[in-house]
Amino acid sequence: MLLPRNGDLEIAAAAGEPLSPDQISRVLPAPSTLARLSAQPHLHGDVLVHALAAAGRPVGLLVLSAEAAVGPDQEPLSLFANQIALAVEQAQLREQVLQTRLTEEVARLARTLVAAVSHDLRAPLTRIKASSSMLADDELDISPEAAQGLARLIDAEADRLAHLVQNLLDMSRIQAGVLQPRCTLTQIGDLVADVIGDLGPALRGYTVRLALDQRLPPVDVDVTLISRVLTNMLENAIRHAPKGTPITVGAAPGPSGTVVVSVADHGPGVSVERRDEVFGLLARRDDDAGAGLGLSIAKAFVEAHRQRIWVEDAPGGGARFCFTVPAAELAPEEERAEEQQVAAGAHR
Repeated sequence: MLLPRNGDLEIAAAAGEPLSPDQISRVLPAPSTLARLSAQPHLHGDVLVHALAAAGRPVGLLVLSAEAAVGPDQEPLSLFANQIALAVEQAQLREQVLQTRLTEEVARLARTLVAAVSHDLRAPLTRIKASSSMLADDELDISPEAAQGLARLIDAEADRLAHLVQNLLDMSRIQAGVLQPRCTLTQIGDLVADVIGDLGPALRGYTVRLALDQRLPPVDVDVTLISRVLTNMLENAIRHAPKGTPITVGAAPGPSGTVVVSVADHGPGVSVERRDEVFGLLARRDDDAGAGLGLSIAKAFVEAHRQRIWVEDAPGGGARFCFTVPAAELAPEEERAEEQQVAAGAHR
């Protein structure tokens, strides 16, 4: 059976002795020429060609060797061909409906993303422009303390813009399908320290507590991607947790050779029915005007390592976002060296 695909007829299904290339070439039209289909079965040399038509529209060809389609089987063959044509037409219509729905959904997501990103861009740009204009105006008498405050505001808003641009670049990599982790061995404690150090000013007003198990093995991860996961989780906690409350970053041995990393806050938490939804593209809480990319990107980066990510209730109220990373497989000599390093750290 031959069906149209990308403008050409291609074999979609076959049974019995396959047709030879010479037989197929006699059925197919020459390149760049129009094919004329007869409504009645007809012979092309030693093959019988039966047009598949539904609602008066050709949808393909049924091709059989002449020996297999002679004699009293013509009428059942016509009925069989009609059934095939109807099935092909239904499949094509279903594909068109799905494609239309997909196109509409992509367009809706694009409009939502543009609106969300426009808000995220406009707010910091407005603050940066207002602050820089005040600093540049010679006619304004600004005290050194006020000037320093405006400079700090510009710095913080520039960081917000840089974070948004990084999230958009990350999302473009995910959607382009070019996300390939480049894994190296690292210590979770070092990775956590680097991320907290980079966030710096954003964590002002919060107490960051570390709950890192001292027996943690090295992990085998793409440091850049997992750092982005942890950064996005911390920024999510900052966005929703009240000022002055603690944020706890934890890590402990997990199941099946993994390490579980977590970020817990004392914000409003996430209801059970929304715990899958929060990791979706453009997912936002009612009081959050952000683009809703951070947790979606975190999920994609974790899953690129073939690991899992989830959210649960935090002890004492709030939300605890968790993800697993693969622990490194160490040789016996490396395990002994790792144990000695842990013991040495405990004695300090």
